Amino acid sequence: MKNFVQPGNVLDLVAPAGGVVSGMPVVIGSIFAVPQVDAMDGDVFAGVVEGVVLLPKAATIAPAQGTPMFWDAVALSATSTSAAGLYPIGVCTAQASAADIEVMVRLNGVAVTAV
Repeated sequence: MKNFVQPGNVLDLVAPAGGVVSGMPVVIGSIFAVPQVDAMDGDVFAGVVEGVVLLPKAATIAPAQGTPMFWDAVALSATSTSAAGLYPIGVCTAQASAADIEVMVRLNGVAVTAV
């Protein structure tokens, strides 16, 4: 196919003001991405937008496998609680306890807008 560009699970993105840190999710417009590398403001970086990643987890949740997950851009953590201002990002792929500091999430790779 002549117009195929790339698979799309990792995108080349431009780092916003303040830059990005490898592994710390970022929302750029309607794109939720997990940077693969650190990047300074304005630099191009590879961001994972689809696939399974470990994300920082809200301390009070214990999501079961298959639970919808949301990103809290203020607390910088994934949560299973749907609330205004949170971004739907995917589903939990493995049970997590309240004591866990990370949760395994299958990113859905779709455009995100705060609920």
